[in-house]
Amino acid sequence: MASKTVTNTGTTVENNTELATFYVGKALCGIDILSIQEINKHFEVTTVPQSPDYVVGVLNLRGRIVTILDLGKKLGLSEIEKDKRNRNIIVRSQDEHIGLMVDAISDVVTAEKDKIEPAPSNISGLKGRFFKGVMKTKTSLIGILDIEEVLKD
Repeated sequence: MASKTVTNTGTTVENNTELATFYVGKALCGIDILSIQEINKHFEVTTVPQSPDYVVGVLNLRGRIVTILDLGKKLGLSEIEKDKRNRNIIVRSQDEHIGLMVDAISDVVTAEKDKIEPAPSNISGLKGRFFKGVMKTKTSLIGILDIEEVLKD
C-alpha cells in the first residue's frame, strides 16, 4: 500500500510504492504490487503456433485464458530456465490477463518515490525502455518494470 502525505495546499502526494521483486536470471526486478493480480506456479501451458519467441503459450486459469510470456526473452536476456522456483506473475493489461514467467520470486520492498532514479538506457544487458526507473538498496539494484511497455508488441 502506498503511503500518502497531505500537503498544505490540501493535495495528496504518494510517497511510497510497494514493489514485488523477482529475479530474471541474475537481474532483480520489481513491479508495483497494485499491478499484480496473482502469482502462481501453474505451467500447464499450451503452445501457440507462430507466436513471438517470448510467448511460452496460453494457460487456462480458472476459465480465463492467460498468455504466458518468458520475461527473460522479452527483456533481451536468456530464456527462463524451467525449475521448481519459477513463477508466473499475472498482471492485467487493458481487458486481458498476461502471465510473466520469472526465475524466482523475492521480497516485497517499499520504494520511496524520491529514491527511484531514472533507468539507464541499458541495465546490465536488459532493454532500458522496459523500465520506469531503478532503486538502489544496501545490497542490490532493482529495475522497476514498466508493465505497459513490457506488454507492447
